[in-house]
Amino acid sequence: MKTVAIVSQKGGAGKTTLAIHLAVAVTHAGMNAAVIDLDPQASSAKWADRRQTALPVVISAHASRLAQVLEAAKAEGGELAIIDTAPQSDNTALEAARMANVVLVPCRPSILDLEAIANSLDIAKLAHKPATVILNAVSPTGSEANEAAEAIIQLGGETCPVRLVNRVAYARAIVYGQAAQEYEPHGKAAQEIKSLHKFMCAHHHIPTPSHRGKKHEQIRCRA
Repeated sequence: MKTVAIVSQKGGAGKTTLAIHLAVAVTHAGMNAAVIDLDPQASSAKWADRRQTALPVVISAHASRLAQVLEAAKAEGGELAIIDTAPQSDNTALEAARMANVVLVPCRPSILDLEAIANSLDIAKLAHKPATVILNAVSPTGSEANEAAEAIIQLGGETCPVRLVNRVAYARAIVYGQAAQEYEPHGKAAQEIKSLHKFMCAHHHIPTPSHRGKKHEQIRCRA
């Protein structure tokens, strides 16, 4: 089972948004995905409570139980786990990064987020895991996103070529327990997530089933 840790020491960077949208994209691609929610605010779990479908499974867990939860998810047929971590929690983020194959770092193109990005990248380095920064909530116009990408590169970070624009569809979809690609299947947000999923699979060697119609049983493990 492949594992992706979504880490950001800055609150409001978009960790939960990224986690649930990627999990839905993975599920739609025919893989059995689980979101492991380590954030005490349980935003991913609350989203799952509003959701009308069983997949992707969202499991609330404490960082001290992460290894056991991941092992249980794997035993129940999990193919990809996405760990949604809490902000301002070095120990939790580091534990998640150590358990993951790759670290994704969402970052808004603001000075406060950019000042905090170094800590998130350091966590990936300490865990000896590759990290990719995903610019989130960027303006559809202007040079702000490009300037932010240059600043991240100067810090030694790698930026994803796919950027998530500040679109209403992301926020509205979450309210209804959906992802943007379900809320507006033909919208621009849906296309962004599709492109991001494609990049993630190719860049981080995450396999995609050749057959899309295969059914998966719900992962039954609990924290």
